[in-house]
Amino acid sequence: MTVVHPISRAWVTTGGTGAQNYDEFADDAEITSIIADNPHSSLAVEMPHLAPESLGKTFAASLPDAVARLALERAEGLYTPADEVVVLYRITAAGEPPAYGLWCLVDTDQISTSADEPGLVIRNEDVFLEKVRERVALAEAVGTLLSPVLLLQTGKGEQLHAALAAATDAAGAPAATDVDQTGRTHAIWLLGPGPQQDELTALAGGGELVVADGNHRSLAAQTAGLPRFLAVVTTPASVAIQPYNRLVSELPLPLDELLARLREAGATVTEVPRPARTPGKGTIELYSAGRSFAVGLPVNTNLADVDNLDHALVERVLLRDALGLDPGDKRINYVGGDYPAEWLRGEVEAGRSELAVLIAPVTVDDFVRVNLERQKLPRKSTWFTPKARGGLVLSQLD
Repeated sequence: MTVVHPISRAWVTTGGTGAQNYDEFADDAEITSIIADNPHSSLAVEMPHLAPESLGKTFAASLPDAVARLALERAEGLYTPADEVVVLYRITAAGEPPAYGLWCLVDTDQISTSADEPGLVIRNEDVFLEKVRERVALAEAVGTLLSPVLLLQTGKGEQLHAALAAATDAAGAPAATDVDQTGRTHAIWLLGPGPQQDELTALAGGGELVVADGNHRSLAAQTAGLPRFLAVVTTPASVAIQPYNRLVSELPLPLDELLARLREAGATVTEVPRPARTPGKGTIELYSAGRSFAVGLPVNTNLADVDNLDHALVERVLLRDALGLDPGDKRINYVGGDYPAEWLRGEVEAGRSELAVLIAPVTVDDFVRVNLERQKLPRKSTWFTPKARGGLVLSQLD
């Protein structure tokens, strides 16, 4: 028996509803702007309190707006229903190899978060509980799962990749396509019951599945008591890991004092005569008040390897010990790989943040090793690309 299943009642876009997932933005104002330009964007349902006409409401108070918007989009034919389907997924862009995935449902009771917890779905990062509660409330309000958890198939990734490539090549014209903000084209094809569906679900569930994106959504499914959650199962050959940086909007102490605290903690701090940029593994770069610094944070050999990865050192040594900030502090903004180093520096130069923290991306080898050991990465450590597009396939809850 596979842990991957067809979607009992899917709602598939007919066009115009696709959007970045709600957690891909560095600034809430970007979400409002996208919804204003495209009122049918799935973001208007995912983040109803940021829709132009709902600004000023809390997330909870705007949930009825989300229910009304989704009902209207279904009534207007922006989504079409389909039963017992999986959905073939291909992402293409100039100069990039195609990425493949399979939209499906996955058994929630397979989620494992530690070495002594059985299950084929490995969730590898800590989460913010407030975000989880919002996802639970939204799913319960609209009776629908709106965004997928991106799962990396580690056991039969090569076979799944080849099978999905062959299936999409033979599938004819896609049911729908959507072009994202990076210029990538997302195409989907519906696949109903039959031998090919059985083959693909068996391959997709044929080994350990690592949560590459959607840690909050997977925990929300557990918290809500859902037997299955919406997922896109993808392959190692279809993804890459980009940097995941931090902005601090307000420093609780002067910059020179921060640098002194880091040196006292055993860090090496070197001012560099150039703009801060993405560093190599083992060093971070800081940018504040027009100055750039290369910083080697001290490791603690008494801790596990995962606790000495660059993102863990930033969370422990820089944010917690030197700045006195909890990872969930509102002054910390987690900025994914779609925003380059010059954008981060620009936020500091414009006065919207006081410190940019640039961190080398987690390597695929480190990511796999940490997950096989059932250890947890710090919050917001891995920015996988390409991202699964929201608003293409929804799953109605029974």
